[in-house]
Amino acid sequence: MASVAPVLRQMSGLYRIYIQDGLAYKAAGFIWILTDVTTAVTMPLVWLAASKTGTIAGFSGSDLVVYYLCMLLIGCFVVCHYMWDISWEIKEGTFSAHIIRPVPYLRFIFVRNFAWRCVRTSIFLPFFLLILWGYSSSIGTVRLHLGWEFWLSLAFGHSLSVVFVTGLAMVALFVEEAQSIFEIYYFPMLFLSGQLFPLALFPPWVKNLAVVFPFYYTTGAPTEILTGRVTGDAVFRVLGVQALWIVFAYLMFKVLYGYGSRRYSGVGM
Repeated sequence: MASVAPVLRQMSGLYRIYIQDGLAYKAAGFIWILTDVTTAVTMPLVWLAASKTGTIAGFSGSDLVVYYLCMLLIGCFVVCHYMWDISWEIKEGTFSAHIIRPVPYLRFIFVRNFAWRCVRTSIFLPFFLLILWGYSSSIGTVRLHLGWEFWLSLAFGHSLSVVFVTGLAMVALFVEEAQSIFEIYYFPMLFLSGQLFPLALFPPWVKNLAVVFPFYYTTGAPTEILTGRVTGDAVFRVLGVQALWIVFAYLMFKVLYGYGSRRYSGVGM
């Protein structure tokens, strides 16, 4: 316990700093939230219209509304976009400060992202409640599964997103311009994570592809556990794959960070 206490104090201090940082830049969070709100308002309307004649891949109209609202709230907390910040810091040379700090870099990014996600989720909640009220007549009776399986899957999804994105960002240590690589990342992420459409609506080959990649295990898995689309033994399989992907992403980060930091010049642009 003596060795854990300093780490917790260190993380607590970083968390307080970046909570204040996030509150100082509320406008940036508001702009990001507007993009989420647009999706939340339009996509359920499209599927409500499409499902008037019956269910779609086992989803009724109310099921689809609940799915998108749950996905929206979970995605607001889970999804990490820090590869852009990390790439900029590497390019500008400010990454040097992180290398000499007595804080492991992945721990620093994890706390920094967690603080920002807490701020963003709190800013988003009033919008979410307004959207929920707007769709209240279309939701009907909802039974959400808020057991320990969901909360563990949510924690795993958040951790996987942070570790995988941080590992991906380490590519910037090896190439002059990593922005185009990060742009490519978003195409499979949006489709295979279930953020645009539930995986059940895709052809079988797409669903089989989705469970091979990590994207589904960030937002799709906790959303489907919460809404009861994944139950029984399938929940434990999903949790196990989430844990395996976290280990893989961590190893990817360690290898790329280890080699990349040794060749990093830190001169900036």
